[in-house]
Amino acid sequence: MSRFANAETAPISLATSCRLLLAVIAAASLAACAQSPVGRQKADLGTSRQATVERPHRVAALHPRPISRARVPDSDAKQTAAHGVASFYSDTETASGEKFDKNELTAAHPSLPFGTKLRVTDVSSGRFVTVRVNDRGPYVRGRVVDISPSAAEALGMVDKGITNVRLDVVR
Repeated sequence: MSRFANAETAPISLATSCRLLLAVIAAASLAACAQSPVGRQKADLGTSRQATVERPHRVAALHPRPISRARVPDSDAKQTAAHGVASFYSDTETASGEKFDKNELTAAHPSLPFGTKLRVTDVSSGRFVTVRVNDRGPYVRGRVVDISPSAAEALGMVDKGITNVRLDVVR
């Protein structure tokens, strides 16, 4: 048996050491590419500020934020919350913990805070009703609000079941 038979004491071959050296050089090259020189960072500073200014507008257009009462600029202002289909419903208890009353002008909205006043306007007839959000829903795709039967009667949509509406947050 030769004196290099034990793998622990065997010297590294020239081919293995060359591969190891190439791997270290490749890793160092990749690390150097990831870092940019200071001069280039200063030159890019102007363009990155411009991109920062433009980005919120694009993000806001792609991801509209839910409207809450805290964002209404002054007490007399109204803000459009959504356009879509409204339906009416009846339930026994609401998500806010109130007992459902079909004679009250209430609504279910997926994200507005409980207690928010909404002006629901039927876009085809122009009739509107102001409701208070006290429940969560609707759970049907494409619908923006569920309103109580008394609110549906005020809009004249009881026979239709659904109608196209515009929602305005009223403070």
